[in-house]
Amino acid sequence: MDRRGFLLGAGALSVAFASRTAFADQISPPRVLLLVELKGGNDGMNTLIPYADPKYRELRPSIGMARDHVIQLDEKVGLHQKLEPLMEAWKAKDFAIVQGVGYPYPNRSHFRSIEIWDTASASNQTVSEGWVAQAFNGATLPRGAGVDSIVIDTNALPVTGPELRTIVMQDAENFLKAAQSVKDSSGLRDGGNPALRHLLDVRHEVNAAAAGLRDRLHEGPSPAYAYQDPAFGRQLDLATRILMAKVPVVAIKVSLNGFDTHANQMPTQERLLGVLATDLATLRRNLIAADLWNNVAVLTYSEFGRRARQNASNGTDHGTAAPHFVMGGKVKGGLHGAYPSLADLQDGDMRYSVDFRTVFSTMAQGCWNVRNDFGVHQPHRLDLFA
Repeated sequence: MDRRGFLLGAGALSVAFASRTAFADQISPPRVLLLVELKGGNDGMNTLIPYADPKYRELRPSIGMARDHVIQLDEKVGLHQKLEPLMEAWKAKDFAIVQGVGYPYPNRSHFRSIEIWDTASASNQTVSEGWVAQAFNGATLPRGAGVDSIVIDTNALPVTGPELRTIVMQDAENFLKAAQSVKDSSGLRDGGNPALRHLLDVRHEVNAAAAGLRDRLHEGPSPAYAYQDPAFGRQLDLATRILMAKVPVVAIKVSLNGFDTHANQMPTQERLLGVLATDLATLRRNLIAADLWNNVAVLTYSEFGRRARQNASNGTDHGTAAPHFVMGGKVKGGLHGAYPSLADLQDGDMRYSVDFRTVFSTMAQGCWNVRNDFGVHQPHRLDLFA
């Protein structure tokens, strides 16, 4: 069995380990990254809306948001009205919006494009290691509960790689039950069989990680405020419990599904943006109440934006650039980057103004004090952290 993959019990507990040389005990990194994947390709143009641009009305006569339904951030752009719960963070200046995020030679396939994002690769390059794992190549990681990252949905690619020990756990209750059912293998003998010795070593590491997380989650406090959505809210509730239990991880990943809005987009996206905003606002309140908001950085991402022009089904098809959100107590709020011009489209899509790998590089520096430019030529970092 490969040391990087070990599965226990019908998806209740999945632990991916990597062989690694020993390192000295050290404190946790400055910030935990909470990755929020918006699955399906969120329409950025109806999320951060160029309400003052007459081209917007031309391109979207039916699904364009009316000016009085837009929360105006400045004289040019505003947020969808369903994102109103995030305005408290905007006014507190710990909510940033990075405009026009994309990459050269974009791919419009869900599967390939999310792979590009998750691995910080070029569009013509295939990489098996996730971008968070790449960030720690050659760097030491904090010791603690025997785990470096936790995934609370089904896509673990961003944190997959030889430098990270990752646990996939979609349900805290099932995780705790599964962790309790794993028996210690430290007393078992390998009989001189190298393959069996390897398997027992992996199992022993699984036991240690499961026990450490079990104890921390069982003894840890509960969030002060309840999350609303039964799916996304449950993921954020578990993420909050992990953060409040002070499990020394570098990243936690959650997701919100349903953004592939080819037809009848407006009600679907309105509902999803409402879920996103309401529960991210609750996350912020919980972490402020726990005095942890300065220790966390939230980053949303999606495989692509949507086409600038609406389609015949009152929806939008797969596109390219889109805005993404960054939140946290040490985040410099406001608009970052430039909104792509609607008068200068490329094959019907907005041209990106910020390479997504620049965002990742900025997050790696701001969260973990590690430098990695992910292959970007003439790299620069965004001014996102105080």
